[in-house]
Amino acid sequence: MILGSLVVGLAEAATTSDGSIDTFVVVTGLFGGLALFLMGMDRMTSSLRVIAGDKMRTVLGRLTANRFAAAGTGAGVTAIIQSSSVTTVLVVGFISAGLMTLQQSVGVIMGANVGTTITAQIIAFNVSRYALGLVGLGWVIRYISKNEQRRAQGSLVLGLGLVFFGMSVMGDAMRPLSQYEPFQDWMAGMSNPLSGIIAGALFTAVVQSSSATTGVVLALAFEGLITIEAGIALILGANVGTSVTAQLAAIGKPTDAQRAAWVHTVFNVLGVLIWVPLIGVLAGWVESIGGGLARQIANAHTIFNVANTLIFIGFTRQLADLVTRIVPDKPEPPAVMPKYLDLGLIRTPSLALDRARLELLRLSQRVREMLGESIPAVLSGTNSDLITIEAMDEGVDSLYASIVGYLGQLSKQELGSKDSDELFQLMEATNNLEAIGDIVETNLVQLGLSRIENELTISAKTQKLIERFHVQIMDAYELAMLAVTQKNEDAANRCAAMKSTINTMARKADAHEAGRLVVDEPSRIANYAFETDVILHLKRVYWFTRRTARVAVPVAERTDA
Repeated sequence: MILGSLVVGLAEAATTSDGSIDTFVVVTGLFGGLALFLMGMDRMTSSLRVIAGDKMRTVLGRLTANRFAAAGTGAGVTAIIQSSSVTTVLVVGFISAGLMTLQQSVGVIMGANVGTTITAQIIAFNVSRYALGLVGLGWVIRYISKNEQRRAQGSLVLGLGLVFFGMSVMGDAMRPLSQYEPFQDWMAGMSNPLSGIIAGALFTAVVQSSSATTGVVLALAFEGLITIEAGIALILGANVGTSVTAQLAAIGKPTDAQRAAWVHTVFNVLGVLIWVPLIGVLAGWVESIGGGLARQIANAHTIFNVANTLIFIGFTRQLADLVTRIVPDKPEPPAVMPKYLDLGLIRTPSLALDRARLELLRLSQRVREMLGESIPAVLSGTNSDLITIEAMDEGVDSLYASIVGYLGQLSKQELGSKDSDELFQLMEATNNLEAIGDIVETNLVQLGLSRIENELTISAKTQKLIERFHVQIMDAYELAMLAVTQKNEDAANRCAAMKSTINTMARKADAHEAGRLVVDEPSRIANYAFETDVILHLKRVYWFTRRTARVAVPVAERTDA
């Protein structure tokens, strides 16, 4: 690792007899300069996102299947917002929304690598003498401006100044190393491609920024502390290291995000493998172009990424197929298919509404099963019991999507006022049932899992109290389903009338829990939080249940739910 090796070398320097190197000054200068550099990069990136606004999203969203246009757009967007990771996030979102194919995204990600080289090109100008002037100018623009865009422009200038100032601080800190023989020997070892690539990759993976590696390498170049071959090797390593960053960012993310990370990884690793035996040739090319050492390294960085994009742009389909094999689609649980929905009846709204009501009954039965089994599992069930209940929500979501889609198709027909009212009532009931299913899956199941994880034990008295409350909620739910599926106004009114009973029981439960807080029991605070959350979510279930029941009550006769 670059900094790690520097620190080891500096520690050795501190033990030499000539006393020519102040280790503390060099180490703090190096780390402090890097911190300023990264702070400036972060400020620039944030400002450019504000300045660009949604324009970059629009540009990406309008991509065609033309792979060259995709690569060019990826390069342009990344050059503007100075973050290939942001470009990748946008790409993943478009893939998930069906606005872009994986194959199309390959070109964008390739182009994003080209766009990142603008960082090295800017830094290579070495205008550090103007750094503090840029910081001051940026601060003034931010201070006097009221317009958000203008303030972002000020932040951009300030960030650019911090980048150059950080480079200057790192360069000044490392200058004494030019006379330190162990450091010279170590840097000579960096000319070995494998050593340089590993060092660059490890450093980039640790600091999570290829720009940081670029900054350190160019700072070394400005001070003449590195050879062109070592600089190229370290830059190649940074490309591998930034792939590690993408992989870490994709952990736990959807399949599309993981595939995008693998496109980045495979593209960069294959590109580096191609160029490892050609580092000497690349060094000769950039030396022939001219410029200082830092400019030569920046040019090598650009040539490497542009050439790789041109090499691989013809293989976007093959690369997409490869990452699809690496990250295959996860097996989906069998969907619960609708039983009563018939598209042939869409043109007969009254019959279609009856079909939707029958399917709603199936949905309500599944939600009832989840709700009925939830509290026993939450209070005393096993991890397996809770996961089983959580899995039930897949069927609920599947039926919910089918009913909503069916009602959406029906809404496009010419409906009378009665059918129109009934359609929206069924839509409301469907949404409420899905919300109850989500409460069970997202809230109650997670509470049960936390009980197991924290090894909480619920007292027999508290358990009975919650179970009685649960029984009341279940009774209200049964009435609501009777009201909706059979248009039973009496059942709807009885469900609504249970509000006072539910509230009374909830107050008694809250009083019971408050009393338990003063009892000297282990984990009483954790138990209190757990038990009150269970009661709270059951009250939420009743709220949605009562809203569902009112579907059976004529609008003129309803009271606030």
